[in-house]
Amino acid sequence: MPKYVRRPEWLKPIPLNPATLAKMGRLMQDLKLHTVCEGAQCPNRTRCFAEGTATFMILGDICTRNCTFCAVKKGTPLPPDSEEPEHVVAAVRRLGLQYVVLTSVTRDDLPDGGASHFAQTIEAIHKYDPSIMVETLVPDFKGYLSALQTVIDAYPAVLNHNVETVPRLYHEVRPKANYQQSIKLLKQAKCLDNGLLTKSGLMLGLGETRQEVIEVMSDLRQAGCDLLTIGQYLQPSLRHHKVVRYVPPEEFEEYQNVGQEMGFISVFSGPLVRSSFHAAEAYLLATTETSA
Repeated sequence: MPKYVRRPEWLKPIPLNPATLAKMGRLMQDLKLHTVCEGAQCPNRTRCFAEGTATFMILGDICTRNCTFCAVKKGTPLPPDSEEPEHVVAAVRRLGLQYVVLTSVTRDDLPDGGASHFAQTIEAIHKYDPSIMVETLVPDFKGYLSALQTVIDAYPAVLNHNVETVPRLYHEVRPKANYQQSIKLLKQAKCLDNGLLTKSGLMLGLGETRQEVIEVMSDLRQAGCDLLTIGQYLQPSLRHHKVVRYVPPEEFEEYQNVGQEMGFISVFSGPLVRSSFHAAEAYLLATTETSA
């Protein structure tokens, strides 16, 4: 295993504000909801919560997989809450959101991987306000095309699925996932709905090389992926995969330039970039570009 690498001075996450975190926490608790912001210990959560936005994590807060980078709890989850879609709508109403990001824990215990629950939540939001855009950050559904179709039939504005890292590191970082299956999901999404915006994300600092990152970006473009986020991996605890390297800002900028040259409509690349980073802005940019 790699030795401990000290965090550089230039990488300073936004200080957490207990009052801001508590306010959003009370809302989520009242509505029996979870956010991936807290579940995955996102370094940007104070800023997002202060702006009145969050990424909802549906299907509970316990994941059936054991990715070594992720802070979300692992174990045996409870059955899906049939009232959760309406609870999400209530949160959307209270926060006044016009762009909603939904993700979930991975639910390999469910026949459709939770796809129908995603669809019900999207449909509930659209029933409340058809003008609200919904971005879905979905698991791989174990490669089942019917599950992916179920989500797409609910008309999300963006379908996001993160490849997370390079193929060589999957056995260490995502032992229950399959890189080619993730690429295939993004490609299939475009086949099922060519007008659907697709998105993916990468973490750096897990032991990948520059060439491997470029190759993954190329694979994503060949799969028709439109939007890309690239950020620095931050170790949630001593039990998780160690940080092998802190990638300097100029390297992130290089990847952003490479991505733009490859043809991604939008690339957000920086140390604190996460999947939902400026999600509404990326969607707006993408729709402006495609309509121009």
